[in-house]
Amino acid sequence: MRRTEALKIITEALCRLIPGAVPDRVTITVTETLPVAGDGEAPQASGEHTWAGSPAAVAARVHTALTTPQSPLAQAEDAKRRRDLAGEFGALTAAGAALESAPWYPVRSGDLVHVHYEPVAGLPGFGETYIVAAAGTPGEGPAGLLSMQFLAHTLPDSYDADEEGLGAFAVEAADDPLWELWFEAGPHRLTIVRDGRPVHLGGEGR
Repeated sequence: MRRTEALKIITEALCRLIPGAVPDRVTITVTETLPVAGDGEAPQASGEHTWAGSPAAVAARVHTALTTPQSPLAQAEDAKRRRDLAGEFGALTAAGAALESAPWYPVRSGDLVHVHYEPVAGLPGFGETYIVAAAGTPGEGPAGLLSMQFLAHTLPDSYDADEEGLGAFAVEAADDPLWELWFEAGPHRLTIVRDGRPVHLGGEGR
């Protein structure tokens, strides 16, 4: 289903919560009641947090949540919370198999790895770029091992790079420096460029 069609269906369903309401006049308010513990008694309400917006804004958030894939690690953690051992193991095993069966695998020295992050509370959407290279100083590094060096990011200058943990997926030396990024960020967030051509487009079709 196309995004515009899905958003229209969700928006109309929200508006129909009030039978006969005029859609342009409908707003949605979400309230969180904040309790405070009493002296051995039931908690008493001490205030609240609220969010208000249009049905279209809520529909966009719902649609994004439903259509944004999870990383393999997030899938495994969800399964673990459900006490689904087979699901947890399956999510990690499938991700490993998908990586190792990719036609471009393994990564090579000179490959560029781009990772995209969706907007989250307090941060806009942004990207990071890494480059795969031989580990250590040429002629001195461990033979056969690769590094993945942090090159750049697209976060505005008003944000502190260290505080936001930019470059966290840099690797000094490993057989496969892409492994952690593949599992934690997820293949759907990655674009890998080799010899000036994309060989993996994680966001393709989205």
